[in-house]
Amino acid sequence: MKIKNVSLETVCGITSKLPDNRYPEIAFAGKSNVGKSSLINALMNRKSLARTSGQPGKTQTINFYNINNELYFVDLPGYGFARVSKETKEKWGKMIERYLKTSGQLRTVFLLIDIRHEPSAGDVSMYEWITANGYEPVIIATKLDKINRSQVNKNIRVIRDKLGCGKDTLIIPFSAVSRQGREEIYEIIDGLLTDEG
Repeated sequence: MKIKNVSLETVCGITSKLPDNRYPEIAFAGKSNVGKSSLINALMNRKSLARTSGQPGKTQTINFYNINNELYFVDLPGYGFARVSKETKEKWGKMIERYLKTSGQLRTVFLLIDIRHEPSAGDVSMYEWITANGYEPVIIATKLDKINRSQVNKNIRVIRDKLGCGKDTLIIPFSAVSRQGREEIYEIIDGLLTDEG
């Protein structure tokens, strides 16, 4: 996959109407501080189009990035951020659920899990939510550069067991620092676009 043009096309808040896009959409979900913006920037070959922050919970909207006028990366709000009121969390949850249920162009969801830790209750809920809406998420195990190579397989097994996903569920270890895993993610995206054609 070659990224030629990228633009942040639509930003949807809690009350916004979701866009009626004509290109396929790939959504990115994950808890705050899991490295979602870093992954999206790495895939788009941009340093800071998706806003990264030392402050978790920065993405409070659904952001639609137009890629090459052929697909959208959809950045969903991070979940599990402690400093946000329960009411706001519930609104974000409803916004994500509305998107998963009503998007006519959503093809797959990348669910990001920090490879260093076993999935949280929020991660498990999000996984179950995605599958309940009829999607089989691709798991991106982020922050690969923060662990020793010898730990990778064991930590992936922990993620698989905790989420309760089958052997067929793809889990791709990814590092925003070394870009390891990026080509595999591109292959999945290319496969989706080929299916469209």
